[in-house]
Amino acid sequence: MNATSHIENPDVILIGSGIMSATLGTVLKSLRPELKIQLYEVTDELAQESSNGWNNAGTGHAGICEVSYTPNRRPDGEVDVAKAISIFEEFEHSKYFWGYAVREGIIDDPKTIINPVPHISFVYGQEQVDFLRSRYHGMSQHHFFRDMQYTEDRKLISQWAPLLVGGRADIPIAATKMERGTDVNFGAIARQLVQWLGRQTGCGYACQHRVTRLNRTSNGWDIGIRDLKNGRSITNSAKFVFIGAGGGSLPLLQKANIPEGKGFGGFPIGGQWLICRKPEIVKQHGAKVYGLSPGAAPTMAVPHLDTRIIDGEEALLFGPYAAWTTKFLHQGGSLLDLPGSMRWDNLSSLIKVGLHNIPLVGYLIQQGLQSMSTRMKELRNFYPDAKTEDWELIDAGIRVQAIKKQDGDAGIVHFGTEVLSDEDKTISVLLGASPGASVSANIILEIVQDCFGDWLETDDGHQRMKKMIPSFDETLMDPDMADRQAALSEQAERSLQLL
Repeated sequence: MNATSHIENPDVILIGSGIMSATLGTVLKSLRPELKIQLYEVTDELAQESSNGWNNAGTGHAGICEVSYTPNRRPDGEVDVAKAISIFEEFEHSKYFWGYAVREGIIDDPKTIINPVPHISFVYGQEQVDFLRSRYHGMSQHHFFRDMQYTEDRKLISQWAPLLVGGRADIPIAATKMERGTDVNFGAIARQLVQWLGRQTGCGYACQHRVTRLNRTSNGWDIGIRDLKNGRSITNSAKFVFIGAGGGSLPLLQKANIPEGKGFGGFPIGGQWLICRKPEIVKQHGAKVYGLSPGAAPTMAVPHLDTRIIDGEEALLFGPYAAWTTKFLHQGGSLLDLPGSMRWDNLSSLIKVGLHNIPLVGYLIQQGLQSMSTRMKELRNFYPDAKTEDWELIDAGIRVQAIKKQDGDAGIVHFGTEVLSDEDKTISVLLGASPGASVSANIILEIVQDCFGDWLETDDGHQRMKKMIPSFDETLMDPDMADRQAALSEQAERSLQLL
């Protein structure tokens, strides 16, 4: 099979070639080898939007360093770490699945998809230090984070990440660190999973094919597709459709016209990175370092300075810098995407969100218009000795936050994922933003349990799923599961060559 394969009337049609569609296709084919699957991708290559390596920071989001996952305090005044614990367990599912993919030969070389990189939280100023100390106290009591270190010692922080301390004023600073963090190339994972899928009997994928129509039938869905290479229009049918098209998912959901999708809107946020490729600087910073989000910034714009390893190239990324946009996709997107997505059923939600997030909109516009010197000033909050000539600005991915009716008064500075399925379980749609890629296996597991749950009730289906994700029917966060979690994590990390 190759990038122009076309399977007629498959069991499953996948729309989009990012990490979500790639994972779902691999899981379903592994559960039912006889399954026929067809994937359509609008760009000329696989995984070129949000999953693309340079369009995200590649952080294996495990709740270790991301202080935005612990923004609230409990009634006793201490930081609430429940969200970080939950995210850690969900990332474990991804790690186990990727380890399985390596052992099965689905992924050839684990170094092309994941590498060990310590995760550090870094703060400055007494208020931030007090916050991080409380966060550490809460997290270190759980077995997921028992190896976490905390320090306010400048010399030790300098050993962990030298760029953070040099040239810094004498104000309180603090950091936490866990060695077993990761840098992940989600684009490489998606490409290898889709390519494996395309080699299987009864499966194929086609790039430069845009889905233009989704019509419900008595047996599933009729899909209209346009071949962008020759302008030809074709129709295909499937019993089940998955829309995992990133920013393009909302317009496709609206084309499907299912009741569950009524009232949903989307708010796109663009992004940019500062990137440094100079080896003498890159080699000084072997970590992913996250700080606290400034002011009106959405959680996806929390500043971080990251080691990045893509196709063997090491670089440093800083950002992201958010920006106002009305496009839903970089490639094939249009400035009319946002206004074109407005419907009578979602207009009131969009208006309410706009009114309640005027500071956020102002922040996005300001971010997009700021000068290089302003961007460098923010970088120097992390890396005081940074020089402008060592850094360049590149585009990051576009994230489209799903807006529901109940979000009208709550605002949209919370970012996550939404999975919608119709009542008959013939279609599922993934909407939303970070940390979706990192917890892709957990999200796909939920879709499989919801739409194909009867497959898992058989002995064969249960055993196949346990082989892919050994913990899928277990709760690893319970204290009595500490040894089990440690053993499964070690097995995955050895398969992925992280140990």
